[in-house]
Amino acid sequence: MNTHPLLRRAIVGLMCGLGALAAASAWADEGMWTLDNLPRALLKQRYGFEPTQAWLDKVMRASARIPGCSASFVSPDGLVMTNHHCAERCVGQLSTPDNDRVAKGFLARERGQEQRCPEMELNRLENITDVTEVMNAATAGKQGAAYQAAEDATRARLTRECRGSDAESTRCDLVTLYRGGRYQLYKYRRYSDVRLVWVPEFSVAQFGGDPDNFNFPRWSLDTTFLRAYEGGQPAKVADYFRFKVAGAEPGELTLVPGHPGNTQRQLTVAQLEALRDRLALQVLPSLSESRGGLLQYGRQDAESHRLADGALQGVENGLKVIRGELEALSGRSLMETKRRAEQQLREFVAARPELKARVGDPWVDIEKATRAARAIGTEYSMIEMGQAFGSSLFQQARVLVRGAAERGKPNGERLREFVDTNLPQIEQRLRSPAPVYPAFEQARLTWSLNRLRSTLGADDATVKLVLGRRTPEQVAQALVSGSKLAQPAERLRLWNGGQAAIEQSDDPFIQLVRKLEPTARALRQRYEADVQAVEREAAQRVAIASFAQTGPGVYPDATFSLRLSFGSVKGWEENGRKIGPYTDVAGLYARATGEDPFALPPSWVAAQGQLQGSQRFNFVTDNDIIGGNSGSPVINREAEIVGLAFDGNMPSIGGAFFFDDKLNRMVGLHSGAIVEALRKVYRADGLLQELLGKP
Repeated sequence: MNTHPLLRRAIVGLMCGLGALAAASAWADEGMWTLDNLPRALLKQRYGFEPTQAWLDKVMRASARIPGCSASFVSPDGLVMTNHHCAERCVGQLSTPDNDRVAKGFLARERGQEQRCPEMELNRLENITDVTEVMNAATAGKQGAAYQAAEDATRARLTRECRGSDAESTRCDLVTLYRGGRYQLYKYRRYSDVRLVWVPEFSVAQFGGDPDNFNFPRWSLDTTFLRAYEGGQPAKVADYFRFKVAGAEPGELTLVPGHPGNTQRQLTVAQLEALRDRLALQVLPSLSESRGGLLQYGRQDAESHRLADGALQGVENGLKVIRGELEALSGRSLMETKRRAEQQLREFVAARPELKARVGDPWVDIEKATRAARAIGTEYSMIEMGQAFGSSLFQQARVLVRGAAERGKPNGERLREFVDTNLPQIEQRLRSPAPVYPAFEQARLTWSLNRLRSTLGADDATVKLVLGRRTPEQVAQALVSGSKLAQPAERLRLWNGGQAAIEQSDDPFIQLVRKLEPTARALRQRYEADVQAVEREAAQRVAIASFAQTGPGVYPDATFSLRLSFGSVKGWEENGRKIGPYTDVAGLYARATGEDPFALPPSWVAAQGQLQGSQRFNFVTDNDIIGGNSGSPVINREAEIVGLAFDGNMPSIGGAFFFDDKLNRMVGLHSGAIVEALRKVYRADGLLQELLGKP
């Protein structure tokens, strides 16, 4: 079905007359907007703010992303600010049983003391090119596996051409917007040398722990400073955000540039129902079992507790998110609203013969894809997605086995994760000296293998292949104890040796992955052809219909690409209780009990008399954010930092599917609280001078 002419007209319209349309469609401070499609009329009307192109360029280049999170440049010498929880993997990798930097914190008082994060890379967006017509031409008339192959080949070609010969410092990603209605090529400056500068102690960075997570009032110093390096020297950057220590006042415009990870506001009803079932029947039970295993493992001794605790935070956070999303998806209001809107769009298409001829009935095709996903979803998740093999060594083995097979193919025919533009990131992880802890690997692998057997059944062919006549504990012990993949030199030897080295390897993880590959690849091919490609192609037609109905004044779902949200400092009222927009330092000490998770570290106990009790600590705004925005700077209209986004309140979890301006709130760390802590708790004079730009 050739949809190009109408889609081209829609995209042309998308770039023209945006202001008035956006103002008409966005009645609240809603949206994670791309920088080329801001609701300018609404910003001017509501806040008297008219961003110039120079302002937008600065915001783009001063913003950054790291794995799973957002960040920002805050000095001309490559100083980067993000959240504590976004850098915790790096800090954990730099820790040892005798020097737990997660618990104790870390401060480099001189640049020579800054510690390199073993696996982290940082990306700064440099340029955006629209490639919608190119992608649509490549996939025109294709369906299923042919559609997926054409999309993958074109993605590989475009990203390779974008990157050019500068593999080390350039990264290019193809970004899909409007579920396939628009494609853009994002070119990034890639920094592979990222070093830890300062991280506060865990107990103050994550003060309140799980009880306060997604809640407010809140008192968390959830921040970390890193530095980007180039050629062994601090990176020189022209665009960065300066600090405004006073922060923002109630009602003042706040803007959040960042990289929201994933929203589902443009999914069809069938997709939302399938997501609800998967979360309830697969994801929630799996996370609950992981939580129980981690709690049990962490009780053995201090080192076990250290290792389990980092993973446990992610699991507990995930459980809260899943429960919040299930609550939203199970509520009548959301699904009734989605059904009504979808029915109106379908009726709009049916009433226009030309549009109907072009888009057909994509909703039926998506329903077919969701049925296909249900049929193979469990096996696909357990085997191809690796949920049955909870071991970093297994993941390394799969990369090595597949990398050897894929790199021998033309770039456009490879699995998308092994195209040329992704190889530098893979090789950086293979070189990583981050320690692997055998006992913890074995415990996690045992849990996941038990889940494989209980989920698929003892008579399943894959279960028999993996376990044979042995128990999950026995298999996990043999795999971990017999493997050398914890050694970077061994991983690089196998990577550089290619297919011959893989075939000759007697590493048990390598052998396991090779045995699983036929089944895993078959599941992947089936899923991509029957689910992913069908949904992507059909979503493209839904986007065409939506553009025709409402015009282009809408924002796309989040895709971990740079967005800008706007709002203001504002509390809210819930269940008859008014919640103010700020907490302060005095409230932190009033909340501290001396027992986890409300225990302050010794440095904060000692500094209590020096700190200003009225200093604002955390605050809330009605900016529209989601996971991935963690670490985003909160700036004002002068592009000055007034805070640091790190969380949302409980109603914001439903923000994956809709935005409620009365209840959804972003939780941030006040800029003044960061400065107060650096000055009076950590005595970090050098870092503070760099941050404030003062001699």
